[in-house]
Amino acid sequence: MRSFTLAGAIAAAALVACGAQAAPKPAAKPAPAAAHKLADRYALNGSVKIHYVVEGKGPLVVLVHGFPDYWATWKPLMAELSAAGYRTAALDTRGYNLSDKPQGEAAYAMPNLVGDVAAVVAAEGQKDTILIGHDWGAAIAWNVVLSRPALVNKLVILSVPHPAGMARELASNKDQQANSQYARNFQKEGSEKLLTAERLAGMANKNPAEAPGYLEAFKRSDFAAMMNYYRANYPKGTGEAVGPPPSFPKIKVPVLIIHGMQDKALNAAGHNGAWNQVDADTTILMIPTAGHFVQHDAEALVDRTVKDWLNERR
Repeated sequence: MRSFTLAGAIAAAALVACGAQAAPKPAAKPAPAAAHKLADRYALNGSVKIHYVVEGKGPLVVLVHGFPDYWATWKPLMAELSAAGYRTAALDTRGYNLSDKPQGEAAYAMPNLVGDVAAVVAAEGQKDTILIGHDWGAAIAWNVVLSRPALVNKLVILSVPHPAGMARELASNKDQQANSQYARNFQKEGSEKLLTAERLAGMANKNPAEAPGYLEAFKRSDFAAMMNYYRANYPKGTGEAVGPPPSFPKIKVPVLIIHGMQDKALNAAGHNGAWNQVDADTTILMIPTAGHFVQHDAEALVDRTVKDWLNERR
């Protein structure tokens, strides 16, 4: 693979003065690359204001988090990509942290979530983007490339199968049906009353240094909005109630899928046949030791894989 590394050669010169040899000068250390600063930005989708954080310069990469999470889940990958010459933009999806929190289930229907991504791309002055998503962010990313394909030039998916694969598993896979019970519980009226900022922060984050940020982000978030993602978009039933898997247009851009095989919510089998939904190259990485939050459980491998995969297609 192409490597963008800086190699330096250091030579020591021996100087002779008055018949004596001076000590060699110490080798100069190369100056570290300037760190890119994180900066807050906002985009408007109609009347809904979406907060996002940017870092770096170069081709645009939009990153979309899932449940329960906020933009900072992407900090390590943002640092990796910005150092490699990309402009990263990580959203707080609607309902979370510093983004607006419109009321009602309909506000969280998938077309509105797709529109939020489009608003960020437009706010960055771009026509398209590399799109990366995890959990609900991955579901949103699939829907962006399927419904507004001109917005996406490369797609990176963490954890969530293509909608056709997900529908197939909910219809026929007993394990996935059982593993999806949590989503049906979230769909129930009043489910948000069982949530606390402390509980959500413990689910999403294992890094003590990030704990205060997660807690504050969830204190600012709307728990009913989080549940409305499930009420508005997650299939209501299983088995025959799901119906036959729908057909989708073929995806025309390269796709990278990364899945933690210890994921207790989403079975790896859902990714089977994903390549049949894509007319470009499809890469799938299965990580046996990682769970649902694969970007944390296998941080170094995920970040390196995404960077190298993008660089190969630059």
